[in-house]
Amino acid sequence: MNLFITDSTLYKSLRIHFHKTERKLKVNNMISDQEGFPNHVGIIVDGNRRWAKEKRLPTFAGHKKGAERIEEIVKYAQELGVKIITIYAFSTENWKRAEEETSYLMELFETYARNKMDEANDLGIQIRILGDFQGLPDTLQEALTKLKILTRSNEKIIVNLALNYGGRDELVRTFRKLLLTNVTALELTEELININLDTTGLPDPDMIIRTSGEQRLSNFLPWQGIYAELYFPKVHWPDFSKKQLDIAMGEFQKRQRRMGK
Repeated sequence: MNLFITDSTLYKSLRIHFHKTERKLKVNNMISDQEGFPNHVGIIVDGNRRWAKEKRLPTFAGHKKGAERIEEIVKYAQELGVKIITIYAFSTENWKRAEEETSYLMELFETYARNKMDEANDLGIQIRILGDFQGLPDTLQEALTKLKILTRSNEKIIVNLALNYGGRDELVRTFRKLLLTNVTALELTEELININLDTTGLPDPDMIIRTSGEQRLSNFLPWQGIYAELYFPKVHWPDFSKKQLDIAMGEFQKRQRRMGK
């Protein structure tokens, strides 16, 4: 074991530590100086394929890098104090893509669910699934069920994974459930709808981020997102770094949220 550190090595270590500390203090000061830090952030993780194409890599490489970025951003959002993060990972419309691509994504989701299960639990992450769960492959359902059960008591951050999710599909499934209970027209209320949505028990998103420059929500949380602040950075999802999340949080804090007032 080398107990001697050269001046240059020490300087480099101190400089790296200083920059990390300075950046964290800057973010924390930004948060503490302004009210309205988002409690619930939704993210449409767009641009994996475009990122891969620009780098002349196969599409699968973009999805793999995108999955790694989700892991990083969830952990960083937790550090910043975000309590709920909803990731739009696979929509009901995404089944229209080539079977080779959708099969790869299902396998990727299952691999992450199985391999990251213990780590998620250790970090205090509670995993929930939004979407038509029965429409997912059986082995993926099994892995996700184990993940949900293992982490259901965790409280540090809630991560909603929207898989096989579509906002209209969610509403149809919700109304079907209510019709089966013989709810009458006069009994139907916003509260009753809310508690039967996939997001039951959770507050609506304060902010929705869609990466890669597209300025639409593409069937993501149409009921819950009516008052969400929208942010559309041009950066592709695999390049959406911690710094990019800092910028997004700063943009949110500039907004005036009147909520109809």
